Amino acid sequence: MAQRNCTYRLSELAEKLDGVIQGSDGTIFGLNTLEKATQEQLSFLANPRYVSQLTSTSAGAVLVTPEMADQVTGTALIVDSPYMAFAKVSQLFDWRLDDESEGVHPSAFVHASATIGSNVTVGAGVVVDANVTLEDNCIIGPNCVIQAGSIVGQSSRLEANVTLYPDVVLGQNCLVHSGAVIGADGFGFAPSKQGWVKICQLGGVRIGHSVEIGANTTIDRGALDHTYIGDGVKLDNHIQIAHNVVIGEQTAIAGCTAVAGSTKIGRHCTIAGHCGITGHLTIADHTHITAMSLISKSITASGQAFSSGTGQEKHSDWKRNVVRFRQLDDMARRLKQLEQKIDNLSIEGLNK
Repeated sequence: MAQRNCTYRLSELAEKLDGVIQGSDGTIFGLNTLEKATQEQLSFLANPRYVSQLTSTSAGAVLVTPEMADQVTGTALIVDSPYMAFAKVSQLFDWRLDDESEGVHPSAFVHASATIGSNVTVGAGVVVDANVTLEDNCIIGPNCVIQAGSIVGQSSRLEANVTLYPDVVLGQNCLVHSGAVIGADGFGFAPSKQGWVKICQLGGVRIGHSVEIGANTTIDRGALDHTYIGDGVKLDNHIQIAHNVVIGEQTAIAGCTAVAGSTKIGRHCTIAGHCGITGHLTIADHTHITAMSLISKSITASGQAFSSGTGQEKHSDWKRNVVRFRQLDDMARRLKQLEQKIDNLSIEGLNK
């Protein structure tokens, strides 16, 4: 398992998590599931469907709520929210914390005009172009390319093979996963009789603090103004963010979703996987969009949930429903004709 090589006393973790130990103190070397944890590992119960595993787990301790503590046969670490506690303690065992490299690898290229802060790591094969700024405590993974005028904020990390095009500003404490491309051209072309005429994308990308960007996600540069990603935004793998999109603070978007150009997404939104959001829309704060939804109209009232994808069903049922769906227009016309006949009969009855 890719976990940091470290140990904690359970009492130390209890103090960090504002938890209470039920049972004996012990040493914790890592985290694992209820099913696979050993005596030296910490596990957690956040989903009621796994309650039965509390009696069979070999975990050295289990994070549970006060209501579930009496069902733990071994040691329990009682906290208000086991899932939140698990999230916090996972950061203590993150394998990235074992990185001890620092400085510029001999195979990296750093332009003479670039500004490199203190405690910066630049990995093998990295290219740092003219007038780039890498602020203090940055880690740039192998084979990354950071093009002219871009800025990587303090304590941010680029995993291997990330590309930042020119004029990309990445905030502090960001994490960008491998294969992400930030600042590529937006999809802008004007039609002509001779073919498509390219519209050069002259804006940049501005990314706030504490943003995480998943593997192979792409964020296009603006056409004139910038593309903006707010503080605390979390983007999953394989997401497409088009030119001049604005994403508000603390919004989270799951994998394979695509957002078309100039759409503005509010703060604290959650957008599930495989969604399509068309261009030039406004989506209000605290909107939730379920998986495989197509959003083609603006959402102006905050706090609503929207769906357009179909839920799971048996293939035989799905085939019948598809046939009926294709008949909807004809059925609607026939229904309208029937309503008209009923209205006419009612009128005739009143006139008698």
